[in-house]
Amino acid sequence: MTRRNGFTMIELLTVIAIIAILAAIIFPVYARAKDSAYRSSDIGAMNDLRSALQLYRVDQGGYPPALLGYVSRYQSGPNMGNVIPASATTGPLYSRRVGSIGTFTPAYNRARNDVITNAVWPNQDAAAIGSDPQLDLNGDGTLSNLDDTQGNRQAYGPGTFVTVNTAVPEGPGNPRAEYYKVSGYDVAEVQTPNGNRTELRYTLFWSNYAIGQGSGFGNGSSLDDIRQLGYDDPPEGTVVTWNSFYRNYDTGGNARREKRDIVLFLGGGAKPYDSATVVQKSWRLRP
Repeated sequence: MTRRNGFTMIELLTVIAIIAILAAIIFPVYARAKDSAYRSSDIGAMNDLRSALQLYRVDQGGYPPALLGYVSRYQSGPNMGNVIPASATTGPLYSRRVGSIGTFTPAYNRARNDVITNAVWPNQDAAAIGSDPQLDLNGDGTLSNLDDTQGNRQAYGPGTFVTVNTAVPEGPGNPRAEYYKVSGYDVAEVQTPNGNRTELRYTLFWSNYAIGQGSGFGNGSSLDDIRQLGYDDPPEGTVVTWNSFYRNYDTGGNARREKRDIVLFLGGGAKPYDSATVVQKSWRLRP
C-alpha cells in the first residue's frame, strides 16, 4: 500500500492564521503608503496652482474669480445647452498655464469631467466678534479687539448658496454659480452633522465689507481684512484654497482634530493643517 501525504486540519488552520496575520500587517501599511503618496501628489498640484496664479497675476494684474473656471455649456449645434466637459474647456488657468486637468483634482476626488454642482459658503468663524483680532486693521499700531469687526468677517455661511454675483443673494437674475465637481480646489464635498454638502474653497472676496451684505460698503474698506485675493497685493498669509479630501470624521459627522487638511497660502507652499480648525476658521486661517 502507498501512503498519501497531505496537510492535517491543524496545519491548514495554522497556515490560514499566518496569512491572516500577515494581511493584517501589510494592508494598513499599504493603505498608509498609498495615502502618503496621494498627499504628496496633491501638495505638488496645489503648489503648481499657486505658481500658475502668480503668472496669471503678472499677466492680468489680479487673480481669477475661479481656478478651473465656471461651468461652460454648448451654445449651438446638437449639444446646445449641454455641459462642456471640464477637460474640453478653456479657463483662466487651464489649459494655458496648467496643462493637466488632474492638477485641479485631488487624488480622492472621483468626480467625472462632466459632473457639475452648486456650492454653499463654508462655515463662518464661530469666535465672537471682537474676540479674535488677527491683523492691525484700524492702523492704530496695536492689535486689539477693535480690529475684529462684523465688516471684516465672512459675509455668508453654509445656509447661502454661492451665486454668480456674490455681492447679491440668490434671486431673479442672480442664479446659483455652477462649478465642475472635478475641481476640488474650487469646491469640495464634505461631511457635516447635518449630512453632506458641497462648499466653496476659492473666491476673491469673503468679507462683509468686500461683498457688501448689510455693510453699506460693497467695494471694500480700509478696515477690511486684506487677506483676500481680490485686493491689491494681498499678504503672504492669505489663504488661496484648501484640500479637505483627507479629513477623518467621527460618527457624528464632525471633523476629527488631526492634521489631515492641506492649506495653500499665497506666500508659501501647501502645508498640513488641523481639520477641525479649518472647519471652524475657513479662510481666516493663519500660517
